[in-house]
Amino acid sequence: MGGVRAWEVCDPGPIDGRPLRFVERQRPEPGVGEVQLDVRVCGVCRTDLHVAEGDLGVHRPHVVPGHEIVGNVTALGPGAARFQIGDRVGVAWLASTCGRCRFCRRGHENLCLSATFTGWDRDGGYAEATIVDERFAYRLPDGLSDEQAAPLLCAGIIGYRALKRTSLPPGGRLGLYGFGASAHITAQIARAQGAELYVATRSDDAQELARELGATWVGGAADAPPAPLDAAILFAPVGDLVLPAMAALDRGGVLAVAGIHLSDVPTLSYAKHLFEERELRSVTANTRQDGEELLAMAPRLGVRATVQLYPLERADDALVDLAHDLVTGAAVLRVAGRAATP
Repeated sequence: MGGVRAWEVCDPGPIDGRPLRFVERQRPEPGVGEVQLDVRVCGVCRTDLHVAEGDLGVHRPHVVPGHEIVGNVTALGPGAARFQIGDRVGVAWLASTCGRCRFCRRGHENLCLSATFTGWDRDGGYAEATIVDERFAYRLPDGLSDEQAAPLLCAGIIGYRALKRTSLPPGGRLGLYGFGASAHITAQIARAQGAELYVATRSDDAQELARELGATWVGGAADAPPAPLDAAILFAPVGDLVLPAMAALDRGGVLAVAGIHLSDVPTLSYAKHLFEERELRSVTANTRQDGEELLAMAPRLGVRATVQLYPLERADDALVDLAHDLVTGAAVLRVAGRAATP
């Protein structure tokens, strides 16, 4: 069936040094229980940046990044029967779990001891074709466009899980630290559920988007909100922000850290940051149930991602823009259909 074009992480390092390389590869063939996809679009996630820059250690040399994939099924591997040729499906970060370890048996597959991840352990969606274990692919709702579906598959799912981890009370005050792809989706879910939003972010464009989405207060990245927060989510991968976020919490408040990578956290003061039953929690991947719930909920609540489109040929530019806060909302690669290589 010929080759496919793909980006691979050649030598992990600073994104301004362009560690990705655009190559021609053999079309991947599905194995047992897998399906092959022609990729239509793929979201650009900050985790892709961490893989490219080496913040997340190499799991698969020359891996193809990308784990917010929308594609059509083009081939079925042996035993694959969940989908039919032509079906439109989504692929997210969680690529496989063992199903046997103590965490899988408890229903906490996001903590699986042998989990693998799309765009880190398995080649992802910065390519014209990819493969996925059919058990970990999602049926996408009709009426949800490719460009709207892609950001939901990681930014949306992880933000949704982080929101659940905060135990935000009904009508509570929610602080969001950083306001990129995940935060602006989470903000809409929280608002639809009655939350009051307080957004701290350094980007002027992101601050404006937060206001458009109904934030009660918008300030700088480390600014103190004008009222104590019932819960907060840290999306920015900046450990220094844990301290102002924890200090902003009301008694019994919870801060959830949503990123897979975070710079070192400074020393916490027990009296200022943790006493009075304040809690600091992390978020580790997602479960498939998280994904199913979010994909059903987002269209019903009218969640709309703000999307900035790039052609596949400019995937490295998209990551550079993301690193330099030049993306407002979510970046998405348009993959289907060949365009002239610049």
